Order: sequence, then structure tokens, then C-alpha cells
Amino acid sequence: MSKTRSFSIYLLKEGQDETNTLKDDHKLDDQIIGNDLPEGAKLYVLDNLPHPPWWKSYFGIQKNLNQVLKGAIIFLPVGDRTFAITFGHVFHNLKDTSYEYDFGLRVTLNCVDPEKLKSTDILEPAGAKRQRTQLPVDSDLTYFDFDRDSTILKSLTGKVKDEHKKLFKHATGASNIRISSDVTPAGLPDLCAKLLELYNDDSYKTAFPEIQNISPVRDPVVIDSLNTKLLEAVHAQDDDLALAIPEIINYQDGLWATFSGAGVGLVYDDVYMARYFEYLDAHDVELNTIDVDALKKHCLVLTDEDGKSHGQKHSILKCLVFDTVLGTANKTYHLSEGNWYLVDTDYIAKLTTYLNPLCVDTTLEAFNHENEGAYNKATSAALEARICLDIKNIAPKGQKQVEPCDIFELRDGKAVLHHVKISTLSAQLSHLFNQGVNSVKLLRGDAESMGKMKSLVEAGAPDANKQKYIEPLEKDSLKVVFEIITHKDKDDKSLNLPLFSRISLMRCMKELKMMSIEAEYCFVDDQSPKNAGKKKKRKPRKKNDGEAVEAQAA
Repeated sequence: MSKTRSFSIYLLKEGQDETNTLKDDHKLDDQIIGNDLPEGAKLYVLDNLPHPPWWKSYFGIQKNLNQVLKGAIIFLPVGDRTFAITFGHVFHNLKDTSYEYDFGLRVTLNCVDPEKLKSTDILEPAGAKRQRTQLPVDSDLTYFDFDRDSTILKSLTGKVKDEHKKLFKHATGASNIRISSDVTPAGLPDLCAKLLELYNDDSYKTAFPEIQNISPVRDPVVIDSLNTKLLEAVHAQDDDLALAIPEIINYQDGLWATFSGAGVGLVYDDVYMARYFEYLDAHDVELNTIDVDALKKHCLVLTDEDGKSHGQKHSILKCLVFDTVLGTANKTYHLSEGNWYLVDTDYIAKLTTYLNPLCVDTTLEAFNHENEGAYNKATSAALEARICLDIKNIAPKGQKQVEPCDIFELRDGKAVLHHVKISTLSAQLSHLFNQGVNSVKLLRGDAESMGKMKSLVEAGAPDANKQKYIEPLEKDSLKVVFEIITHKDKDDKSLNLPLFSRISLMRCMKELKMMSIEAEYCFVDDQSPKNAGKKKKRKPRKKNDGEAVEAQAA
């Protein structure tokens, strides 16, 4: 029996091959000969020099210790397409835009047994949340808490169907497909041809129905129009733009990052869009000169605390999260990991039909305050029936703080829990909606939390009517209201919210309904001056936050 070996295989986009796929700064050697390469294949090898690990000097170790990283990429033409087969940690030398981002996932969906899945990686775009779920026994997708409405399946691992076991027995699919096979070098073209056949097959839609309410955009004309919309948002510093690391990372090692492409950057201990605008400002880059090529050239670089690159570098384009509408039909599109997705029109209609009736006029005052906290205090003080519970905590002892709500209101014998947020930014709204659900769960399911809530309400209620405020809590008569402060027209209802905020809101509303909790959402008129797009002042940085990055990170 032949020995099985691991292969990581990418399908390059049409028109891509070894001449235009590798990054300009790659250090791969294309002069090394491989006697057993398949016909037409091209070999690139990573042959780094040995170097000592960081902990050698850290502990003053005198022994000569060295480590070395080796790798290779085989570019293999099959028909009119080219595959990139990678060995070792060299895939980051491929340009982000050079390969089919859904190749591995689609092939895996088409070849795995839907009852024998082992692991999933999902992306919840509302908060750029990434999650990996693994099960010890073969299972179907329902066991992985995969929500077809609010998450994108990024990676899937499972056992393949019997008809494919001659090729490989297990598959893990994401942008690439990872398999173990006993195929010989001469058999690689046939293997890749079969993978291409599986990629072009739509039969997965039967085994995994409605798995992609969100589908990839392939039309170059549409992509160009969407990129134009994206650049308009960048130039305007649109609040709906977000920046996220496009992979699961190990936070145990600490998160440090910088930017490159326009010059040496500073080391930051957080990642968000304003940091990128800061970086451009520091290097006198005019926002209106930023184009798609610049978003590909500029990178988010993960580093250690001293600014030394980990080798993990992602283009800003791949890190951006954004959604927009396009065309006379107002079709909705979402940008994630450098790729555009079209959201099913029927699904958008489903969101609108469900959410719009839940949008009502707010009972709170208009916003014209310094910040959200000041608004919560002032609005609570405007009516005796309201109590400000902003930044209060009802979590059980030893657990992370959970706010019961921002404003408690006694209305028609019910305890109305107002959750307030200044923003229509997707990640912040997702947090708001989840906060509303989590606080109700705690109040209903944990006696200690309910006790804390009663104490908070009693402390804020008028002396003569304290029991009146406590009664709806004792009777479990609760209502949740999400209050969104915005300059947008309230008559637009759910269309004021980013796509994945709508998805998140629908999920939370359904969850509250299942708990028999009345819930609604409102838009509070923001009468404060609109942001004129001026550059923000830089905040004082903590130690190491302002250290310059060495050129190797750029």
C-alpha cells in the first residue's frame, strides 16, 4: 500500500498562473530542479537560512541552536486552469486576489458525506466573529450550531462519500482544499482535474440546502462597480467600514499589529478602521488617492510586542468588512476577506418583512448630548418612571459584567428595558442586540442576577413607589426595546441597518419571542452635528504602543 501524503491545493482564477500570482516581494527560488514534476509544472522553493529561535538569546543559551523553514509551491496547469499546490507555510506568498476563494469549500461540500462531518469554521460578519467547532464523532451540520441566516461557512472537514475514497478519505475545504492521498506526481493532473469537476458541480445544494443565502460575485463588471462604492466609502471615512483580521488567531500570544505599504508604521495593541486612517495621515497619504491597488498594497501586519513580523500579513482589502446596495434593483452586497457576496433577494425581503413591523416610534427624547452615557442619565432624569442603569452589573459573582439595560422604565405595569446605542455600525449593533437577549436570560435564569436587578431598581425608584417598580420584575413582565441613535430617517426602518445587523436583529427578536418577551426597536433622532470627516486626534498611547516598526515589517 502506497504511503499517503498531505496536499494543500488552490485553484487559481482564470488568467492566473505562476507569472502573475506570486507577491512582488516573495523570496521563493524558481531555479531548483525537480526531476519528477508533472509535465508543464513549475516549482518554486522557499529555502531560508537557519537562524536561532528567539528564546536562545532570551535565556542566554550557549549551545548552537538553529531552526529553518522550508516550503514549496507547485504550479500545475490542468486544461485552461492552473492549480497551486503548497507545501509548508508558503501560501502567504500567493496574492490574495489570485485564487478562487470558495474552491476548497465547494469541493468539500460536493464530496463529503453530510452525515460524517468533523469540524467547521464559521464567520459571523455582524461582528467579524470567527468560531471553530469540532466534534469527536461523525455528525451532520445541525450539531455544529451553524446558523444559515447569520453566518458564513468558511471551512468544513469531513469524511468523503464512498465514490471518492479512491482519491482521498478526508477533506478540509476553505479557500484551498487539504487532503491526504497516495497519488504519485504523475497522477496529480488527474487528481486536480477531478477537483475542478467537483468545483463546477452544484449538487451540494441538495445535500446542504440554503447553506449559502450569500453567494459569491463573479461578474468583473459588477465587481468593478462594487469596488467603486467601496472606494467612495473609504474616501468619506464611512462609519459602516470595519477592519478585521481575516483568520482565526491565537490571542494567548497577544495581539500586536502595524500597517505597511505606505511607510513604516507604529505598533498597536488593537485593530480597527481609525488606526488605518491614522496611518495614512501620518504618511501624508490623501484619502482621495486611495484606489483598489493601494488597498491591496497596504497591509495589516501581525507582529510581536517589539514590532517584529510573525509573517502574517494581510492586505487591507482582505481585512475590510463592508456592505452596500447596487443597481436599480438595490441588490445587497457584502464584502468579506476581499471578496464580494450577493445576498439572496428573497432573503432580503424576508428580513424586511419580519423586521419592519417591529420598528416603532421611540418614547425617548432626541439626542443632543456629549456622549451616550450623558444621554442615558439625562433621558432617565426627564421622567420619574425611568431609572438609569447604564454601566450597572447584574452578572453573578465572579462572572464578566452584564448590563441589565441602559434605561429602565415602568410603563403600563411592565418593566421596559431600553438598550441604547449611538451608531449603525454592524459590530456595535450586534453587541447591543445580544446584550438585550443575554440580560433577559440572566434575569430569568439566575436568582442572584434577578436579586441584583431588584436592588438596582429599588435604589433608583421614588421612595413612595418602590414596590410598584419591583412588581413587574417579580411577575416576569418584561419588554425589551432597542434604541438606535442615528441621523438617518426613521421611516426607512430596517434599511437603516447594515445587512448583518438586520440578520443579527432578526435572530435576537426570534429568540426573545421564543421566551415570550415583547420586543421592538426604534430610531432616536440624533440632533448633534454630523461628523464632518475630520481626522481624529491621536490618543496617548500606552507603553510600546508608539514604537516604530522596523523596515522588515513594512
